Amino acid sequence: MMIKSTCMALLLFFSGTALAVNPLDADDQLIVYSRTFLNAHPDLKYRALGMENYAKGRFPEALHYFRLGAYYADKPSQGMVAEMLWKGEGAAADRPLAYAWMDLAAERLYKDLIIQREKFWAEMTPDEREQAIRAGKAVYRKYGDEVAQRRLKNVLERKRRFITGSRTGFVGVLKLYVNGPNGTPIPINGEDYYQDKFWKMDDYLQWQSTTWQALPTGTATVGELVPIRSETVPDKDGE
Repeated sequence: MMIKSTCMALLLFFSGTALAVNPLDADDQLIVYSRTFLNAHPDLKYRALGMENYAKGRFPEALHYFRLGAYYADKPSQGMVAEMLWKGEGAAADRPLAYAWMDLAAERLYKDLIIQREKFWAEMTPDEREQAIRAGKAVYRKYGDEVAQRRLKNVLERKRRFITGSRTGFVGVLKLYVNGPNGTPIPINGEDYYQDKFWKMDDYLQWQSTTWQALPTGTATVGELVPIRSETVPDKDGE
């Protein structure tokens, strides 16, 4: 299928999707696309579930999952909430609120998200712009990096300790079997799975930023989405 969306192009490569150009190396793909990894990374898990439902035209469900990804500091998910609110997909169209979400998505100054934010601003009326500024305060209070990154950091630290049983972060010769996209167990070395870039917040954010910068944006050609097992989730705002 053809995707004509800046945010969609950004989030596809973490959604268990076959991209024509994938910036992740083969070893990272094996880890990141596994169900085990996604279940320990709520930002990516809910992004993937949002993408899966969006591709099937289930827009209310997609918006629900993108909000959950947004709750855990996922910028592409936040951008998709913005685009869906702008277009009226899954909820009534609300251009001021959509702008507030896109401004949030551009918080880390990713070029393509800034461009999209400015397009929204240029198309709004003066009254809509005033509404957008007011709406942004509540959006940032709940979903801004200052609070959302702390949520994600807490989850990553807890999940890592739960799996390894180590409070010091020692992995040693640990061998893991992760569930692949089709549920088949795949052996992975613990040292590879527990690289700092996947679990330590600063390294994780830097890894994502570097990977996103290497990803072509605009129109993306993608293959079939691999379903991610849906588990019990919080309400639409992640609480």
